[in-house]
Amino acid sequence: MTADTGGHIRYVLDLARASDAHPAIDRIEILTRAFVDPVHGECYDQCIETIDDHTRIVRLRSVDSGYLAKEQLWTQHDSMVEAAVAHISALDRWPDVIHAHYADAGALAAAIKDRLGIPYVFTAHSLGHVKRAAFDKPCRELDGLEQRIAIEDRAIAGASAIIASSRDEAELQYALYDAYDPGRIRIIAPGSDVKDFANAMPDRAIDAAIDRFLTDPSKPTILAIARPVTKKNLAGLVEAYGRSSALQAAANLVIVAGTRDDLRTLEPEVRDNLAELLILIDRYDLYGKVAYPKTHRPCDIPAVYAYARERRGVFANPALNEPFGLTLLEAAAAGLPVVATDSGGPNDIVETCGNGLLVDPRAPEAISNALLAILADDALYDRYAAGGRTAMRTYDWDAHVAIYADLLAEVVAAPMAQPDRDTIPQNLLVSDIDGTLLGCADALSAFRQWHGDERALVFAVATGRSFHSAMAVLAQHHAPLPAIVISSVGSEIYHRRPGGIYARDIAWDEKVAAGWDREAIAGVIAREGGLTPQSPLEQRRAKLSYMIQGDPDAGRRLRALLDARGLACTIIQSHGRYLDVLPFAASKGTAVEHVRQALGLAAGQVVVAGDSGNDIEMLRSVPNAIIVGNHSDGLAERKDLSRCYVARGSHAHGILEGVAHFRKTAKRA
Repeated sequence: MTADTGGHIRYVLDLARASDAHPAIDRIEILTRAFVDPVHGECYDQCIETIDDHTRIVRLRSVDSGYLAKEQLWTQHDSMVEAAVAHISALDRWPDVIHAHYADAGALAAAIKDRLGIPYVFTAHSLGHVKRAAFDKPCRELDGLEQRIAIEDRAIAGASAIIASSRDEAELQYALYDAYDPGRIRIIAPGSDVKDFANAMPDRAIDAAIDRFLTDPSKPTILAIARPVTKKNLAGLVEAYGRSSALQAAANLVIVAGTRDDLRTLEPEVRDNLAELLILIDRYDLYGKVAYPKTHRPCDIPAVYAYARERRGVFANPALNEPFGLTLLEAAAAGLPVVATDSGGPNDIVETCGNGLLVDPRAPEAISNALLAILADDALYDRYAAGGRTAMRTYDWDAHVAIYADLLAEVVAAPMAQPDRDTIPQNLLVSDIDGTLLGCADALSAFRQWHGDERALVFAVATGRSFHSAMAVLAQHHAPLPAIVISSVGSEIYHRRPGGIYARDIAWDEKVAAGWDREAIAGVIAREGGLTPQSPLEQRRAKLSYMIQGDPDAGRRLRALLDARGLACTIIQSHGRYLDVLPFAASKGTAVEHVRQALGLAAGQVVVAGDSGNDIEMLRSVPNAIIVGNHSDGLAERKDLSRCYVARGSHAHGILEGVAHFRKTAKRA
């Protein structure tokens, strides 16, 4: 195995295997480069390798026949394009769509689209801009980075859709590129077959291979499993452990960092990182406290997790950036709490599974404090350990492919899609997502069936979530795709276009930007507001978000503070925990009014539905407003919402009940 191989190859093969079982996908070809290299085996020069009746690997010959590191693959682009075009042209049936994985494949797909007109979707897996920001000293990871970034920009620009694995990737990482277009990006949580880890049992041979390093093998285990490359930051973990005598007293550290024989024969980056680990172990005199076994087989890894679980250990992923975080799912399935980097996919995994803590990977004290917090609190440990059940249910290949196949179908159909000019919108239904549309599977099923028969209805959602978070959670629950997404508490609006693409409403952006001094407001709150910011992912160009820890007067105090500084804004509290600061012109209510006017509908043709405090502006903005039965924040008792219909039914049942009520009332009139 080299630094160019590993989890990403497993991802592509697992995706192909899962896609093969989907009824809408009947043929898969995995195109890659052929090469001859005795070190890596002759099989990589085999032109066609059949996987099963529907799937095969096709290896295309390029100008150079030898193995090349990934940083050099750009030199083969032209010849690979010619080989791919020749191969596709000779097929009895051209592919309907290409899925390009990684930057070089994206460049090839863009060229093939130009030549043959075949659309493509793009998955970067890791991005050059992010790597450049992560490293503060020269290393192999930075070789050829400017070339790679230019290739990625071209791939992003030409893609019909872009598949991201996390909000961090969709909203922060891709935003670094000139070709960034948020409406073309979809978050689809990668699948993961982690059953082997859930059922993992200890193995005496594995136990012995680890125990031989340790003075007291019975202590809890801090476990890290990663390739010894700079971006994985294993040295940062050893540094955190070495600086904390409390952590050394509480647990052993076990690092499984690939397989090695003679350090002198390893690739330079791997050799240098392993040498740094050994130097740190010696500097902090960690002998007898740190285990770093030389070798393991892939089939041994479940038993390694079981070793840590039996000792009530914690899994650590201190990577400078982790595009997804497969090992976090493996650890969760094995029953281990996690402490993980706050850069990349772990944000979504930990939020979804509730299985651990996020830390700044560059802050040794933060890493050690988080590990100690879990190790010292049995109740917290047990709560995080239970997150494995959620991981197995959420990160499932069948669920991934169901969403993936729908997206591919939209991309393929896009060139033939025509607006339905015969159907004139008669009504607009705008629903909140969490606690309103979602929250009850039976209710959503009923709504889905009802929505399918509503041809003249424009369905929209209005949510505190970001656009990408909203689209991801709707897809996970197989909710109907909205024609319009009002996101980030009304500060952003997106309109659906053919091919599943959503276009941002620029006119709305300009409207809400008027009089909005984000930097000044954020500065006053930081200095005098006494509020805790939510994560960077929750902060938007036109939204600042904070935690208020159940303080009902937080909004009133902040309003007085900002008014005294002459700073205009809208302040919204919800669920007793969250506070959002928006431009004065922005709210769910004003966004609904903007959409209504754009559709040319009268106020009586609009129905809105919500359940919490961040829906108040929307609920009081139109005559036909529904408060679902499971509402919070005292909505039904508010005098300014007295004309709303308070449904007996909860969640989507309440929406349907309210719509029926208003339609019946309209007929009487």
